[in-house]
Amino acid sequence: MLELLKNLAAWLTSPSQWSGPEGIATRVLEHLEYSLLATLAAAVIALPVGLLIGHTGRGAFLAVNLSSFGRALPTVGLVTLVFLAGGLSVWPVYVSLVALAVPVIITNTYAGMAAVDPEVKDAAKGVGLRGRQVLWQVELPLALPLIMTGVRLATVQVVATATIAAYVSFGGLGRYVFDGLAQRDLVQVLGGAVLVAVLAVVADLALGGLTRLLFRGRPAAAR
Repeated sequence: MLELLKNLAAWLTSPSQWSGPEGIATRVLEHLEYSLLATLAAAVIALPVGLLIGHTGRGAFLAVNLSSFGRALPTVGLVTLVFLAGGLSVWPVYVSLVALAVPVIITNTYAGMAAVDPEVKDAAKGVGLRGRQVLWQVELPLALPLIMTGVRLATVQVVATATIAAYVSFGGLGRYVFDGLAQRDLVQVLGGAVLVAVLAVVADLALGGLTRLLFRGRPAAAR
């Protein structure tokens, strides 16, 4: 075990391992590209749906149960299915990652909207605000902390799962995991896993810090 850890440290700190088209720096950038584009696409799809459900109250059952669906989604199976249907391209990766992130964002967006005090909404209507004005000027600002939590959770899940890009012969940090398994190179497998874990933790801390910065003036219960 000690020898394995020494080899892993040497692999991670070797200058040659970080340079070149297959180096760690390149793989990290590829991994971030998959993760960020998938999360942004998921947010574009999920935020309007979550806001609509939360504002109208219609489809609440769907929103509540979507998180369970997301956890049960067989991501690798979905990648394979889209790959067989659409051929060799990066789209199966994006479709699978977006499908993973959408339920989390919808559920948290709905939860944030549902947590807004009905008396606050009634007061807003009492001063003359209409449906859309209540949504944009009252509900959305109050729901933003929970919405940000949903985006944060989705981002971490996507970063941790973007290794599937290597499953269909693309890049990212999953390349080390799949290539290492094929070559029976345990050091490379562990190196890839450690890098993915570190990247996920960094993403979580960064988004957590951003959330605290944006809402530092609010009471703890509002966050």
